[in-house]
This record gives sequence, structure tokens and C-alpha cells, in this order.
Amino acid sequence: MGQLDLDQNKIEQARAAAAKIAEEMDRFIAKRSTVATERTVLRLLGIDGVYDGIPYVNLIVDHLNEVGLLERGSFLPVIQAMMTLNLSGQEIAEKVTNSSLSLAELPTVAEEELISFSARLVDQQLGRIEQRRQEREQYLATLGEGKQPYLYVIVATGDIFEDVRQARTAARQGADIIAVIRSTGQSLLDYVPYGATREGYGGTYATQENFRIMREALDEVGEEVGRYIRLCNYCSGLCMPEIAAAGALERLDVMLNDALYGILFRDINMQRTLVDQYFSRMINSYAGIIINTGEDNYLTTADAVEAAHTVLASQFINEQFAYKSGLPASQLGLGHAFEMNPDLEDGFLLELSQAQMARQIFPDAPLKYMPPTKHMTGNIFKGHIQDALFNVVSIMTNQGIQLLGMMTEAMHTPYMHDRKLLWRMPNIFLTICVIFQRKFNLHQMEESKTEPKRC
Repeated sequence: MGQLDLDQNKIEQARAAAAKIAEEMDRFIAKRSTVATERTVLRLLGIDGVYDGIPYVNLIVDHLNEVGLLERGSFLPVIQAMMTLNLSGQEIAEKVTNSSLSLAELPTVAEEELISFSARLVDQQLGRIEQRRQEREQYLATLGEGKQPYLYVIVATGDIFEDVRQARTAARQGADIIAVIRSTGQSLLDYVPYGATREGYGGTYATQENFRIMREALDEVGEEVGRYIRLCNYCSGLCMPEIAAAGALERLDVMLNDALYGILFRDINMQRTLVDQYFSRMINSYAGIIINTGEDNYLTTADAVEAAHTVLASQFINEQFAYKSGLPASQLGLGHAFEMNPDLEDGFLLELSQAQMARQIFPDAPLKYMPPTKHMTGNIFKGHIQDALFNVVSIMTNQGIQLLGMMTEAMHTPYMHDRKLLWRMPNIFLTICVIFQRKFNLHQMEESKTEPKRC
């Protein structure tokens, strides 16, 4: 693809402005925690499960709040109890829950001993995540993976076992990433549901057991088809870092992880969710998980031409927030979308230039490119053409993650038969795109013998 003649000075100015915003927020975040962050710390200490339907981590945080210790955080009281009572984190949680132990009534421990004990425990728990990351690397080394753009297919029936059936079928038809959309409204639940779930509206609940079930299924089908199949879910909303921790422990590969979307579209407390985002991205970074940001959603409500600058501004800010959390560019799947009105004159050229602009400004990021949704209609033939043009742009501009389109997207929850057509059509479309790209590149090589072409 030819290069756009972008003003590098403006790009550097925008990146510097975004860095200033992130730096100011980083100072704010460094002094604060949230209940979700504290619950995540407890999960990383090995506490899991529920009591009477309520997660133990929620009950421990409530207990610490009641006895006046929550302001100090959850780590030290639980570590102190584990050390002095010689019990696991899970055993401590169970004793606190049945009222046989109060974390406000613990014997004192020498600071040096507490530091030594906690360091060993933290290394042990982080080793669990490191082991899962090594498993992924081993699979990639032995099975390999599909070429970019990774073909990203959604399954979300509400029933995790039905999702598994669809995911296996999609992988056999060429999908590289299986995304399990969360059940509608889960982002506003202030707890993580527990266990395997078979009911959900507009999606399937994100639970650690559901993650385990789907990961196991994708490993099996990956062995069958001879390539590693990545698993995606959502760690956003009120339990952002908790779900990130569950994903890290179950070897998810991609996580939608963005505070700005929750602030704009879910009215989630801005301060709380930015603190949670910081911690969740630290976990994702350590686990080798690619994050996806939510800029593509902006264009489902705003005009894709008039509001295009808001997407770019958010990408710059999200990039800097990610760097502050230690996330490398190779794991930064910034979002953008093919959402211009198809009746717009020169709309295809504008879409092409938008995608190429994102690719040039963020050259090392595995950008996630969202297909047409907003302007889909009941005309499925027109929908096929829109998706085909989207595929052409994606290939021409070397996108990293390509979310495949649904013909009835935005009208209603996509019909089941859409999925069958979807899984069979991409190979045809992508073959056409690859042929187009090769011809384009050959032509460009001939033209560029004297001077590089500008697009």
C-alpha cells in the first residue's frame, strides 16, 4: 500500500499532548485503589469461589471495610493472616466468611518477615501466569498461527457449551480469534459471576470457568487444524482487573480493555475505571495478552466522517495509557472501524485513507479493524458488498485483527444462518483481496523505480 503524506510534526505534537494527559492521570492513579482492584489482589493470592452466591473476594473486601482496614488495602491483612495462621488465602477467606476469624485481630509480625513471606508468595502466584504465557509460546512454536490480519469471529449464544460448538466450527473454517461477547449488562455488575453459565442475553457471561472451558476446546481444535486459535473476551466495566486476572490464569490471548468506552457509553465513574484500567493492563501486559480498545464503538453513534478525529485522539491517549501500564506496542490493538455511510461520495477512498492513516501512525500495533455495522440494512446483497470492500481495505492497509462482518449486524442480533455464510465467505473474499493486493504491489514496484509513490 502506498503511504499517505502525513505531517510528522503534527503526529509528534499529538503524541506529546496525549503523553501529558496520561502523565497527569498517572499521578492521580498512583495514589489510589478501588474495590475491584483490591478484589483482584485477593484473586491473585489464590482466593476463588463463592459463598451463598457471593464471591469470597467481595465478602473479604466488605469485611475489611467493616473493620476499618480497607483504606490500607487488602494485601497486608490477608498476607499477615496467612503467615501467622499458616493457612492458604482460600482458607483465610472461608474463616472470615463464617465469622471464625477477624482480620482486625491478628498478632503483629516483624516487617522483615512479612516482606520475605509476601515476596515468595507473589513470585509463586505470578509463576502461574508465567506458565500460561509459556504454554502459548510453546503452541505458537509447534502449531504456528494464521497470517495477519487475524480473522476474528464472534460467538455469543448465552450458553458456553453452544459457544464451544460454534467456536470449533469457526476455527475449522479459518477463524484465528474466537471472541465470546459478554452477556448484556455484565459490565455494570460489581462482581464476577461464578462457574459455567448456560443463560445470557446478547452474549455469554465472562467467568473464569467459561474461560477454561473455551480455552480447552480451542486447544483441541487447534491441534486438529494445525494452528493456534486465540481466545478473546472482555475485561471492561466494573470488574475490569478481576476479569483480566481470570483471563491471565486461563490463557486468554486477547482482551477488550478500555476505560474510555465505559465512561462514555456506560456512565461508569471516571476515576474508578481509570484506576482499574491501569491495573488490568499491567496484568494483560505480564500475561502477553493483546488488548483491544473501544474506539470503533464511537462511530456507531457519531458520524464516521465528522467524528473521525475523536477516534484518532482516543487512540493517541489509549496508546500512552497503555505504555504507562507497561504494555508494549505489540500488544496494543487500537480500535477503528469501517463505518462511513456507503452512499457517501468517495466514501471508499475515505475509508481506505482512514485505515492507512491508523496503520502509519501506529506502525507496531496489531490494530483491530471493525467491519460495517451501523449502515447495514435488510439488503443482504448490499451487505455482502460492504463487507467485501471492508476486506479489501483491511488487506490493502495491513490491518492486524479483522473482525469479520455480519450481514444483519445493527438491525438485530445476527441470525444464526449469517454465521454459516460468514464462515464460508471470508476465504473467497480474502482470496480476491490477496490477488488485488499482489497486482497492486507489482504495479507499485514498476511505478516506484524512479520515485516512491504517494497515496
